[in-house]
Parts: sequence; structure tokens; C-alpha cells
Amino acid sequence: MNEFAPVVRRPATYQDVIDAPPNVVAELMAGALHLSPRPASRHARASFHLAGQLDEPYRRGGGGPGGWRFATEPELHFGEDVLVPDLAGWRLERMPDFPDAPAIELPPDWVCEILSPSTRRFDLTEKRDRYGSAGVGHLWLVDPQARTLEVFGLRDGAWVLTAAFQDGDQLCAAPFEALRFPLSDLWPD
Repeated sequence: MNEFAPVVRRPATYQDVIDAPPNVVAELMAGALHLSPRPASRHARASFHLAGQLDEPYRRGGGGPGGWRFATEPELHFGEDVLVPDLAGWRLERMPDFPDAPAIELPPDWVCEILSPSTRRFDLTEKRDRYGSAGVGHLWLVDPQARTLEVFGLRDGAWVLTAAFQDGDQLCAAPFEALRFPLSDLWPD
């Protein structure tokens, strides 16, 4: 065989996502399979604490406006692409009933990615771009190591940084402006 012959690889498919080992998160983007390890504890705790902060005022309406549906690590299908954000939310008027299905095709109104060393590059580039092209309106990027949160809004098809928070700041950001809490509440004790 000619050592300079191109290697022909088949594009990954949804079957590759299904066949991925259970100890990884499998995502599919433009025919490429992306496998990443399950989140470490710092990542998982930040996700859990943020979900807890949003649930009562925005899903249940206790102390807040209600009107949202949330999911942790939902499998989103945007055409052939399969993405798994750490958190996602849909306004109730867009998703009156949460689907009882393994995957969701309706793009969320908000997604949150908790950055990890193993997913950082993908989250900040291809995945962020795909959320924009799917029409997700709001993106939060939480960095537990740096103890920061960046808030992006989709404006004319491009992500615009609308706010940035660091440890010690009070978090109050779109699309959840009715909520205010210390960013430090997301980090492990």
C-alpha cells in the first residue's frame, strides 16, 4: 500500500453515537464523532448548582416568573448533528409539553456549557457556532476552574458577549434577569 495514499474514512452517523461506550458523552458534528469523558466533580457540581438556582423561579414560578422547561444533558438533534449541552432551557410557549423521547429536535432558547479541559476547544468553537446556526438565542459558558461565567446573545446570526462575571460578582443575566445570586454559589464548598 502506498504510504501517501489518503485514508478514506466514512462519516460518523447516529449509530456511532448509539454505539459509544456508556462512560463517555458522544456528539456528532458535520460527520465527525466527538467523544469526551463524563464530567468531573467540579464540572458536575457547577451544573447541578446552576440548575438548582434556575428551577424554582423559572420552571416552577416560585419567587420568579416561571415559564421555562429545563433539561440536563439533553440530546439535541439539529439535522444530522447531535449535541449534548450541559443544561438547556426552552420557553414554555415554544415547548408547551416536554417530549417523552430520547432526543429533542426543537432548538433550546438557552444553553449552558460548563467548560472542561477535555471539551473546552469543541465547546468554544464548533459547538458554539452550531448553536448559533440552529437559532439558540442565549449561551452561557461557565468555567469552574477560572470561576467565571460569560453570557452571549445571538444578534444577526453572530454571538455577542453581553456580560461577564467572576467570582464575587452577583449573577444577573439574560434570559434570566429576574434571578440574582452570587456566582460563587456554583462552586464546590
